Amino acid sequence: MVLHGDFHIHTNFCPHGSKDDMESYVVTAINKGMKSISFTEHAPLPKAFQDPTPEKDSAMKWEDIDAYFDEANRLKRLYENKLQINVGFEVDYIVGFEGETMEFLNKYGPIIEDAILSVHMLQAPNGEYACVDFSADEFERIIKLFGSVEQVYACYYDTVKQAVQSDLGTCKPMRIGHLTLIEKFSKLYPSKKDFREKIMELLGLIKKKNLQLDINTAGLYKEYCGLTYPNPGIMQQAKEMSIPMVIGSDSHTSKHIGRGFELLPDHMEFVAPDNIRN
Repeated sequence: MVLHGDFHIHTNFCPHGSKDDMESYVVTAINKGMKSISFTEHAPLPKAFQDPTPEKDSAMKWEDIDAYFDEANRLKRLYENKLQINVGFEVDYIVGFEGETMEFLNKYGPIIEDAILSVHMLQAPNGEYACVDFSADEFERIIKLFGSVEQVYACYYDTVKQAVQSDLGTCKPMRIGHLTLIEKFSKLYPSKKDFREKIMELLGLIKKKNLQLDINTAGLYKEYCGLTYPNPGIMQQAKEMSIPMVIGSDSHTSKHIGRGFELLPDHMEFVAPDNIRN
């Protein structure tokens, strides 16, 4: 198993993350022997979109973008002989806000080196938006909003499908984030329905679109999950389909860089992101 680095990292610009500064992430990565990392902070949500989380803390603030780039560029210069530092975003795909998302990508896509396209927000049958990545209590509320766990899962995978197929312009992220994030609370709220068919359909579309797959170890440490996003079985399917897989810790604190990488199957092959421009 070849590990090129950690390509899904958050920073102190994330409202729901730690206060560890970006340099502490860089130092930790160097101390762990990594050759490259990607800062993929949660891109600001579309200005017309109301953050549905109780804490309103899903993404970085619009006014922090310049400071984020300034600090990343300072660290690039300071550590250029020790670590390749890529700066970019984890961009939310939100149904109904594709236009605003494309505008953001058209503006910032040309100046970033990496990006992930992820689904955290779902639109319920009543039109309300909800974040499936917040808390167990909030997930329970979402189940009631949709009518069943199975309906939540179905909506999630349908939304990921829309993300994969979406036309977000020439700067659309090449990597799909945490494919099975919806399983974050699966031990507490298990689905009675098997969604492998939908997942296989998604893998086929990801392959067709020449996209990469985020292999996200954060789920290993979630109380009600205990699995990577996606799990090893799905990784094996992706490998057999020759879908490039990019490893990421989804760390929100510097000590978690590279967390769980040693637990991944030895026979898996991971690559560096396609987004990176040298």
